[in-house]
Amino acid sequence: MGKYSWSRMNHLQVGRFAEYYAKMEFALYGFQVYTSEVDDRGIDFIVRHETGPFYEVQVKSSRGLNYIFFPKEHFPPSEQRLAVVIFLNEDEPPDIYLIPATTWKTLPEPFVSRDYEGKQSKPEWGINVSQKNMKFLKKYSFDATIARQFPAVGQ
Repeated sequence: MGKYSWSRMNHLQVGRFAEYYAKMEFALYGFQVYTSEVDDRGIDFIVRHETGPFYEVQVKSSRGLNYIFFPKEHFPPSEQRLAVVIFLNEDEPPDIYLIPATTWKTLPEPFVSRDYEGKQSKPEWGINVSQKNMKFLKKYSFDATIARQFPAVGQ
C-alpha cells in the first residue's frame, strides 16, 4: 500500500485527516487557525489572517466523486463562512478546494440548493460532483481562491 491509500482509513479517520489537512493549508498561507472543541453548529474551525475578519470553516471530504452537501441550518451563505472540500482519490495526493459560502447565493454549476419540501430530508446546499463538473470546480482550487479572496495573503 502506498502513501495515498485512502481505502485503508475508516470514515472517522478520513474526516479527521481532511480537517487537519485543511488547517495546515490555511497555516501555510499565514492564517491563524482556531479549533473548536465541539462541531455541533457546522463549524470545524475558524481562521483569520493578520488583522482581517474571522472566517468560519466547514470541511467535507470524499473518497471519489460523490455528491457533497451542507445542511442549510448550519451553513448560511454569509461572507464570513467558507467551505473546504477535499477529494481523496486512491493513490493520489489530496485535491483541495476552498469555496466561499456566498457561492450558493448565485448557484453556478455544479452548486445546487435543495429544499425537499414535504419530505423528511432537511434543506441543504450541495455540489453535484462528477467527472464532467470537475472543470467547474477548478476555479475554487484552494490556491486560486486564496489568490482571489485574499490577494494580500499570497504576496
